[in-house]
Amino acid sequence: QVQLVESGGGLVQPGGSLRLSCVASGSIFSINAMGWYRQAPGKERELVAGINNGGSINYGDSVKGRFTISRGNAKNTVYLQMSSLKPEDTAVYYCNAKQFNSAMYWGKGTLVTVSS
Repeated sequence: QVQLVESGGGLVQPGGSLRLSCVASGSIFSINAMGWYRQAPGKERELVAGINNGGSINYGDSVKGRFTISRGNAKNTVYLQMSSLKPEDTAVYYCNAKQFNSAMYWGKGTLVTVSS
């Protein structure tokens, strides 16, 4: 079992920046990859960014060039640095962890609101 806790969401003006953090606990040595997804009202959950233990990174098309994902040295944390935020980035952001056996875990989510 893996538990995930996100933090860092909030209200930010368009063009601003925000940094999300996620800390994993439990069976962290079984984690192969971590990432961020988001879900806006009335829309499906979508990939924002993911990073695996080898350092391979992928981003959703809508955030490329604006968001940066990274992991902490202990590998049980993942960060999402968001810049040049747009109103359409408003969503609940969920931390995700994937184990080597393909099991997936989710955090409870943190709300990001981009509005003037």
